[in-house]
Amino acid sequence: MGGNLGYSFGNVTNNITKPSGFTGGVQGGFNWQSSNIVFGLEGDLQFTNADDTFAPWKFSNPWFGTVRGRVGYAMNDLLFYGTGGFAFGQLKGQTSLLTTESHTGAGWTLGAGVEYAFAPKISAKIEYLYVSLPENNFAITGVPNAYHFGVVRAGINYHF
Repeated sequence: MGGNLGYSFGNVTNNITKPSGFTGGVQGGFNWQSSNIVFGLEGDLQFTNADDTFAPWKFSNPWFGTVRGRVGYAMNDLLFYGTGGFAFGQLKGQTSLLTTESHTGAGWTLGAGVEYAFAPKISAKIEYLYVSLPENNFAITGVPNAYHFGVVRAGINYHF
């Protein structure tokens, strides 16, 4: 169980906007270790200020979350891992006329990271995730829009 801070950057399909901004949230999960191989499951919920405006459109991603499997290789207190699974979140669109529309959807995520146990029950991690949220028909643009983005973040975990 822990928290994280990072930065997200991406693009909206069928639109020129490229929402980016800071992200922060909480995560929780558990791991099983067999020899040097580590298997785990992790979930997180993130809040972001990622947004971008071009011409009459502003797109933003106020929040997203993931539920992922992890597989890694442990060397003493250092764990290298790959991760992937289910992602969900909101894409919000707004026009210069202040017409707002938002859609929440489920997609997928893949990533990799490294985690270091620097105390008996505390570890720090750095990871990258690629997240793909699905297309939804936005009335304000007249076309389907999706959000695909990367997240680089650092976190700290407490192990029970």
